[in-house]
Amino acid sequence: MSVNPALPTETLPSARPLLVLPTYNEAISLPLVLARLFSVPSAPHVLVIEDASPDGTAAVVRTHAEFGRRLFMVERVGKLGLGSAYRDGFSWALERGYTAALEMDADLSHDPDDVPRLLAALDAGADLAIGSRYVQGISVVHWPLSRLLLSMGAGYYVRLLTGLPLTDPTSGFKAIRRQALERLMREKVAAEGYGFQIELHFKAHRLGLRLQEIPIVFTERRDGQSKLSAGIAFEAISLVPRLGLSRIFGRRVKA
Repeated sequence: MSVNPALPTETLPSARPLLVLPTYNEAISLPLVLARLFSVPSAPHVLVIEDASPDGTAAVVRTHAEFGRRLFMVERVGKLGLGSAYRDGFSWALERGYTAALEMDADLSHDPDDVPRLLAALDAGADLAIGSRYVQGISVVHWPLSRLLLSMGAGYYVRLLTGLPLTDPTSGFKAIRRQALERLMREKVAAEGYGFQIELHFKAHRLGLRLQEIPIVFTERRDGQSKLSAGIAFEAISLVPRLGLSRIFGRRVKA
């Protein structure tokens, strides 16, 4: 994958990226996540969006050696949702001149070593580089068969109704170049949870942005509990037909 030589180095998305990391009760996993992130080549700055975790996650961030230098935090008043966390983080990134924004889970289900690969795809011309569990077969570790079938079925459901050309349309591991992020923020992606990821990808595709899937290995979280709830699942299920209708009739849809 070659970098476009016409672009000066300082304008590449990898020049100054920000990784947005939503957290809720991640005090156990967060120190290792941060250590791994700051050890990768050309490590991004990290912005933790902390939703008043009762387990002391915010204290872990405030006492970290990189706090205020490469590590920053927005503390919110409660558990406000994944979608709003990313919207707040993206706005923070744009206001401070970052060249790209990344999404990643805070539980090591996403491998920090894949961050440079996502940024390299942006440098080579992609607008969104999306970590995919399925673009090269099935790359999921420690999932029961029932959850794997649910995930793959959800992907098929999304592709069928929305026309998204992605093997993993619910992926929450991605990098977005600044110019694409500015356009997406004007589109007002409003959903939460998995619905946020689907809507973001759908609107990016409708805008004609260049989406590229990068193969990753997804590992089930090591500590804590999944944040997936019945409400989040229902939101995503009900959102997809509305996106499908907007695709057919050419109208924007409210999430």
